Amino acid sequence: MPVITAAIDPITRIEGHLKVEVKVDTVNGVQQVVDAFSIGTLYRGFEKLLEGRDPRDATLITSRICGVCPTSHAHAASLALDHAFGVGGDTDARSASRLLRNLVHGACYIESAILHFYLLSLPDFVSPLPMAPWLPGWDVGRRLDPETVARFRAHFLDAVAQRRQCHEMGAIYGGKLPHTPAFIMGGFTAVSSADDKALFGQYLEPLIAWIQGTYVPDTERLASLWSEYGLMGKGYGHLLSFGVFEQDNAANPALLLHRGRLVNGSRGVQPVDPSRIREEVKHAWYADTDGHRPILESDTNAQYPKDAAYSWLKAPRYDGDPHEVGSLARMAVTGDYVGGVSVMDRHLARAREALKLGLAMRQWLADLPTGQGAYTHRANPGAATADGLTEAPRGALGHWLQVSDGKISKYQIVTPTCWNLSPRDETGRRGPLEEALIGIPVANVDQPIEVLRVVHSFDPCLDCATHVMRAEPNARVIALGAVPT
Repeated sequence: MPVITAAIDPITRIEGHLKVEVKVDTVNGVQQVVDAFSIGTLYRGFEKLLEGRDPRDATLITSRICGVCPTSHAHAASLALDHAFGVGGDTDARSASRLLRNLVHGACYIESAILHFYLLSLPDFVSPLPMAPWLPGWDVGRRLDPETVARFRAHFLDAVAQRRQCHEMGAIYGGKLPHTPAFIMGGFTAVSSADDKALFGQYLEPLIAWIQGTYVPDTERLASLWSEYGLMGKGYGHLLSFGVFEQDNAANPALLLHRGRLVNGSRGVQPVDPSRIREEVKHAWYADTDGHRPILESDTNAQYPKDAAYSWLKAPRYDGDPHEVGSLARMAVTGDYVGGVSVMDRHLARAREALKLGLAMRQWLADLPTGQGAYTHRANPGAATADGLTEAPRGALGHWLQVSDGKISKYQIVTPTCWNLSPRDETGRRGPLEEALIGIPVANVDQPIEVLRVVHSFDPCLDCATHVMRAEPNARVIALGAVPT
């Protein structure tokens, strides 16, 4: 048969705008993906928005990058600013700040995990609710018995309520979620009261019980029913974590989820040196001078059109190698997940991470002092270079900051989705998602649901990758048809 090109554009049930194009051919009697292209379709301009501003603006502006992981960007910016302004020391204020940041950041983490499994990924395997916006949709097969389908659908609705509980819980200290203004240079804006602690606990304990009794078992049930996806979607097998959730006030603190790398499934954790990270742009719509240099020596200059380019995502590489990031990477590097690298391993690791985090939040809440301020003042240094390395729910997140004459002169952000969904690099190697799609069987090229299952397992967030667009003159809006009643 001739090679068939199938494009899913846009990918739905993700954050932001993504196109995935696959080439399908018959190999050894199996119709499967033989090539893949991950295409970010919009340009991100947040780095440019920050230039010339007061450094302290970074936490508020970057938290608007994404509504699902706003605390991740606020936290990364806070860490970069703390380093740049010289905030340090083992003080009561810094302890309160660390605990408050962890609690609000943790609330967003758990909310994101619940969102991803039940609302974004589960409809790839289970017939969704027979109503808009889940219809019209693709045929996901009839593998599950009616009782199992009813169970998942009921938990789907439960998940909507649990997400709301996470946001309400985080807003106790964050003021509001998403886009809390509470993360600031030098600390956090909240001062906890005894009533705040009690209320936070009233949200947290039922949430832990639901994760333990519903979310984790549901991922295990799905993995057992679709066991072939425990062997599919590996990609390169290189895993990278910056680590997250500081456990003390040291300059290099212990982290609940560790920093490190695993290479092609090996169990020996290797260190992470940020200076060995490069962003390549040969196949991205950016000027060639923007890439393959240390992060703060590169830039963000759009170049469209451009020969050989096909995505607005840059291509981060560590020592020249593509790396997968996310819950699976964090849990594997920390030693809490010892499975493989696959579609189902990503779902299983994410659920177990949510439980681990919920239990850690219980202890952080117990340790949080009442009536203790959480801010440490430092004067603007005038000139500084710093980074803030942390983790968003979707993986390794880095903010790089340069201050000159008291203003931001350079700001660069490397997001998890750029790691996972990057285009090819200068040597022609695919990004992690592109590689993970190779060999995936496709029963119906008109409805490649198998491709969606792999894509969604990475939990793409193109909000983190893209932000600015301009409609073409005389653009047409095409209706896809009426929703069945």
